[in-house]
Amino acid sequence: MGFKLDDYRAALEGLEPQVKDTLDASFQEAARVMSPEGLRHYIEGARALTELRRGPELVVSYLQEMPLVAKAVGDAVIPDLVAAVMRLASLVSGGVIAALFDSLPTAAGRLGDAELLRQYLALIHQLAAKAPRGLRPLLEHLDELFAKLTLGGLRRWALWGAEAHGRDFETLARYFALQTPDSLAVLQKERRGTLFVDTQRKLNFYLRALWGRDFFLRPTSGDYETRRGLRPYIELPTIYLPDAFDDHPLPGGGAVPGKEIYRAAAAHAAAHLVFTRQPISAEALDPKQMFLIGLFEDARVEALAIRRFPGLRSLWLALLAPVSPDPTLAFLERLARALLDPGWVPDDPLMGEMAARFREEFQRRPDDNQLSWDLGVTLYHRLQGRLPPLRVLEDLAIPYRDDNRFIWAFADHPWDEVDYLPASQRQVRRKVSVLEMVEEVDCELAGDDAQEIWVLETPFYLDQEGCTINELEGKPPVSEPYHYPEWDYQVQLYRPNWATVLEKQLPFGDPGAIERILAEHRPTVARLRRLIDALKPRGLIRQRRQEDGDEIDLDAAIRAMVDMRLGATPDPRINIRHIRKTRDLVVLLLLDLSESTNQVLPGTDRPVIQLTREAATLLAHVLTGIGDPFAIHGFASDGRHDVQYFRFKDFDQPFDERVRARLAGMSGGLSTRMGAALRHAGRFLRQRPQRNKLVLLLSDGEPADIDERNPEYLRFDTKKAVEELATAGVATYCLTLDPAADDYVARIFGGNRYTVLEHVQRLPERLPYLFLSLTG
Repeated sequence: MGFKLDDYRAALEGLEPQVKDTLDASFQEAARVMSPEGLRHYIEGARALTELRRGPELVVSYLQEMPLVAKAVGDAVIPDLVAAVMRLASLVSGGVIAALFDSLPTAAGRLGDAELLRQYLALIHQLAAKAPRGLRPLLEHLDELFAKLTLGGLRRWALWGAEAHGRDFETLARYFALQTPDSLAVLQKERRGTLFVDTQRKLNFYLRALWGRDFFLRPTSGDYETRRGLRPYIELPTIYLPDAFDDHPLPGGGAVPGKEIYRAAAAHAAAHLVFTRQPISAEALDPKQMFLIGLFEDARVEALAIRRFPGLRSLWLALLAPVSPDPTLAFLERLARALLDPGWVPDDPLMGEMAARFREEFQRRPDDNQLSWDLGVTLYHRLQGRLPPLRVLEDLAIPYRDDNRFIWAFADHPWDEVDYLPASQRQVRRKVSVLEMVEEVDCELAGDDAQEIWVLETPFYLDQEGCTINELEGKPPVSEPYHYPEWDYQVQLYRPNWATVLEKQLPFGDPGAIERILAEHRPTVARLRRLIDALKPRGLIRQRRQEDGDEIDLDAAIRAMVDMRLGATPDPRINIRHIRKTRDLVVLLLLDLSESTNQVLPGTDRPVIQLTREAATLLAHVLTGIGDPFAIHGFASDGRHDVQYFRFKDFDQPFDERVRARLAGMSGGLSTRMGAALRHAGRFLRQRPQRNKLVLLLSDGEPADIDERNPEYLRFDTKKAVEELATAGVATYCLTLDPAADDYVARIFGGNRYTVLEHVQRLPERLPYLFLSLTG
């Protein structure tokens, strides 16, 4: 039976209304990326965190961030995350735990592996015991830290600071906030060349282009001081690569960049997976023999790959330059190059003999890995007494090759080729016919984790019940959460996934109220009609009597010929020019619907929300007459986790009775988190094909929210959102009713991108005229 959220409603009765709304929205997102078992752990974790009694902020952060974590590293990690938080609860405050949840998507995205995320949580627990005052600044700067450090580097950087400043709380906090010289010095010391997370996507495309199939790449954290964990390895079906590669120095100077080492390592591991048909028996072999056999097996799969893609030879040969001071290691490094490079002249008779035998055997049986066994054992006997210990052999300076555990078959560890399929399936929405819906509507196995959501193109009415099937059987639509960053002006960095926008619906009102607004403002509508007629696009206009144009005007040409016959000077203007008069413009009217809109401002007898409704109605009338596509949206916020976004009219919807009923039901409440709303509005405008895009923002106050005491924070974030929209080709203009707006609005929108309306009662007629002045 499918997992249903309703099964846990009783257990979650103690949740506050804010948390319940967040759960309904986030569950839809979680169902797309989690398995039924993962969903069960997800809900049980919410219940456990609720019982901690650390406030709703903690539970809301968990609900919103866990789907993003599961999408990055899988849902099997959720029980470990909840258990880790329960252990932390006795060491740190609820605010720090909420900050941990807020940073988890960043950590999961940068680490890319569930085991590494578990190691990260172990580090957090260790710091909570050693330096709890450093946790909050560390979590606030985690995105910057992971952009420069591997997990091992982060561990050494953090533990150094905890040991050095454990008793100086002020310096400790400044160290973890990257504000002390020693913090930056240790950070620079631990910084690595190329991080796996920055190249993973490119490697996936690279391997798919080579082999026409997907390979699953994951990072592994290595110790750069002891060099443990730095070699790639394969565990079906996954290729594990080090979380960072430094540039590889070459003997004659210079270095191979880390990104090239990643390409070489990924291509080599993929060659093992493609060309290994069966394992090599490890029976009666000692580790040194296995090492030498692996050297020939590496050359065999690389030679097969080069046969198909000759360009891979130069990629691998660049990293096969002998650099080891040990004579035996240098011999093996030169042999590895001789096996792959026919033009290499061996400086040792044994090396030349083994390279020649390899090429001979490869020509005869390239797909048989027994040749690697034969040549490796032969070389072992020829080098008997010269081979150093295994730990020295493992320092062979070929950085891109894996440890070859994949090629061996052991009695206690069977070797199987696995066709990998993702554990969780994304939820699919598709349109179906009425017949399909009728046959399947009573399916008792459908739960909230259903793999498919079926939608009818038109309402399906049931005559006996007198309503649609959605009204009878369906659920109110719940928005998928949209996560947006916010700009922190104090550290000059984005807080990733900081604000969550939830699209919601307000109750319908009386559409007749919109008709009464148009009737009340009939004089204004009449004045606007003349402007509307002047601005209507006229399509293709022909201008006659032009010297240059798109076609010849036959009447004018005939008159010119007659004048020439009569000896008169002809009129050279015998062409017709075609001019296309169109308005390539799309507009989104964004309405501030915060609690302050319920007030009646001086100079008017109506609340701001009523004036806003009238202004939106008149502007919609103007835009409908001109024909410009437009949308009317609104927003309010209840903290960063609940930025409510209302879509009264979308671009392709007509201004019909349904839209008018939504406008009539418009109401004000909560706060004004403007930056997140502008980013969400830009999301819709970026999808439009028009060249000119405009967000027309109508507000009665400055950006503010209940969870942010610093008024400058949201102002700077809104300014950053306006800049982001401008970069994407979306213009923003603000019409504000706040008489004190001159203190901040120019800094946010720019010197000529705003208007402060002094006479509030004129808002309904002022907004359409403002739009016409901007676009006419």
